[in-house]
Amino acid sequence: MTVRAKFNCFAVLKQEDGEGRVVKFHTVYSEEVQSEDGRFTKATPWGSLEMLVDNPDAALQFEVGKSYYLDFTPAA
Repeated sequence: MTVRAKFNCFAVLKQEDGEGRVVKFHTVYSEEVQSEDGRFTKATPWGSLEMLVDNPDAALQFEVGKSYYLDFTPAA
């Protein structure tokens, strides 16, 4: 079983003591039920996500204002 959520990046903050970045997300929201965001609003979990990304190349992959899918799948 997999559950997919859609999150929007709203902050990428440099760590004071290193190369890492704190990347912050919240779930997308839309009252327009015909849009993809509206379908995610209705069908998936709500919440927020905060990650510390120590790898500078990986941290560059996240941009404020862009949306990203997050898939939840069982781990062995």
